[in-house]
Amino acid sequence: MRGRFITLEGGEGTGKSTQARRLASWLRDQGHTVVETREPGGSPGAEALRQVLVEAPTDGWDAVGEVLILCAARRDHLRRVIWPALRKGAWVVCDRFADSTRAYQGHGHGVAPEILETLYELVAGPFGPDLTLVLDLDPNVGLMRARARGPVTRFECLDVEFHTRVRLGFLEIAGREPERCAVIPADGEENTVTARMIRAVQTRIAAWSADEDMVTGGVS
Repeated sequence: MRGRFITLEGGEGTGKSTQARRLASWLRDQGHTVVETREPGGSPGAEALRQVLVEAPTDGWDAVGEVLILCAARRDHLRRVIWPALRKGAWVVCDRFADSTRAYQGHGHGVAPEILETLYELVAGPFGPDLTLVLDLDPNVGLMRARARGPVTRFECLDVEFHTRVRLGFLEIAGREPERCAVIPADGEENTVTARMIRAVQTRIAAWSADEDMVTGGVS
């Protein structure tokens, strides 16, 4: 099978980073070469922009400014990390991608979806994830988890109403694109969430294998 691009999405405190590492480890156990990365960030240029965005004061950027920073970071990330890895046949596991922009800056802050999609087309063209795992959790619980970890980011400082809009945004995206997205309940122990995630990934891998068998006529 060719390399696949898998993204993990969700609000604050859903455990995306932990589950991304666990998914990458599981994929390696299945014999795949895996590149782990994140957004914003993932390449040197994008990591520099991540610092500019995430560590700014809460009033440091308006929503449109955030989108433009994210788009510049995403372009560098795609060119230098994601696309080269996929061309080599690696699987790429990414902690956040464009759905976070749609949910946070779109649903959360109110940037018009047509603006976000026009910018995405400019940055990425027709490219997109093969599978998106949306980790879903009550924002009150997620914020408690996130704030207990230590210093909070500018996004974690925003109120629960904002994070509720973000959660609904992720669920709307998943409902609109069920062929790409799988919603994973993120409550419970880490191992429980991991098991849910792996089951969803196994289901998609089986579907991809079946599709490839149809194309090749089952000839290996």
